[in-house]
Amino acid sequence: MEAIWLYTPLSLLSLIVAFMFFSRTRTRGDLPPSPSALPVIGHLHLMKEPLHRTLHSLSQKHGSIFSLWLGIRLVVVVSSPSAVEECFTKNDVVLANRPAFISGKYIGYNYTSLAGAPYGDHWRNLRRLCALEIFSSNRLNMFLSIRREEIKLFLHRLYQNGSSDFAKIELKSKLSELTFNILMRMIAGKRYFGGNVADCEEAKQFRELISEIFEYSGASNPGDFLPILRWIDYQNYEKNLERLSKKMDSFFQGLIDEHRRGKGRNSMIDHLLSLQKSQPEYYTDQIIKGLVMVMILAGTDTSAVTIEWAMSLLLNHPEVLKKARIELDTHVGQNRLIDESDISKLHYLQSIILETFRLCPAAPLLVPHMASNDCRIGGYDIPRDTILLVQCMGHSQGP
Repeated sequence: MEAIWLYTPLSLLSLIVAFMFFSRTRTRGDLPPSPSALPVIGHLHLMKEPLHRTLHSLSQKHGSIFSLWLGIRLVVVVSSPSAVEECFTKNDVVLANRPAFISGKYIGYNYTSLAGAPYGDHWRNLRRLCALEIFSSNRLNMFLSIRREEIKLFLHRLYQNGSSDFAKIELKSKLSELTFNILMRMIAGKRYFGGNVADCEEAKQFRELISEIFEYSGASNPGDFLPILRWIDYQNYEKNLERLSKKMDSFFQGLIDEHRRGKGRNSMIDHLLSLQKSQPEYYTDQIIKGLVMVMILAGTDTSAVTIEWAMSLLLNHPEVLKKARIELDTHVGQNRLIDESDISKLHYLQSIILETFRLCPAAPLLVPHMASNDCRIGGYDIPRDTILLVQCMGHSQGP
């Protein structure tokens, strides 16, 4: 009996190694160059944080297109502008899918959200919905007063914190709170950070929930690359995701039910519920919750990080800050705050924003794509089911 228990894991490991060897041999082709790999884990041991800097370092050694084996998954990393253009013009449909990571099953409502849905009619409908009903100019202009009010509250808090002589102010968390309050007031008519919070307990639940969602949605799970780790539920990852999924679904469903009872305001949820009345078979509660989740994940941290980088760059380049202030004084004056309608006249400020995007992209790596069929990029073979990672930082800072 002891011998059986000894040989079973060894046999299982041998089968895994053999499977990986033969699967890699079958898909070898003319793959992009790759560093030396270890048995079973491939290049997983090279993946150090921050990941985008690790991949940038590898691209310096192996070129602007290189491949990695992360467990059983083939990953191709692209960083040159010409290769990126080839990915999203010539191969745009082939590379339109997303990898089916475990987090997408639980946080992405079983791969039905815009961020994780496979390319097809459902994904196109979601994209059309976002473009026409959620992020259109008319829809966003309806929430202009919310953005104005939250910015005034933000500046007032900064003034209070720094009014007594010189004071050190930590901007990162405050910018994050600003973007969360703006977005959640647009989505649900509620603010969950700072003062004027209507329901402190609900706000606390939201903050804890969002912290967990960002933790699990941004983490790389080894079980996505080594199936045996998913089979044993390594570090209870999937169990924790399932628990988080239920908690998230309950919170978002509560918001929807509250607005359905007429207790909400003129928010995005209200608008989506009005669409649900016309097409209840498509605009289900699950679709609405998935859209809310995507808006939170995509629209909060990215905005706060970009503003933080812009402030840092301006403080480190005082001559640029001086020119920006002169432009603001000329076109806006010193008697009022800048308004969104002023942006079109502030060309130097627009250049500062674009340069911030170039130097410090909020997402140094694009959301992963996956090849639905064999294709070629930069003269290399890209087999079906290959994961594609696109580096923004590498080519955006090139000559």
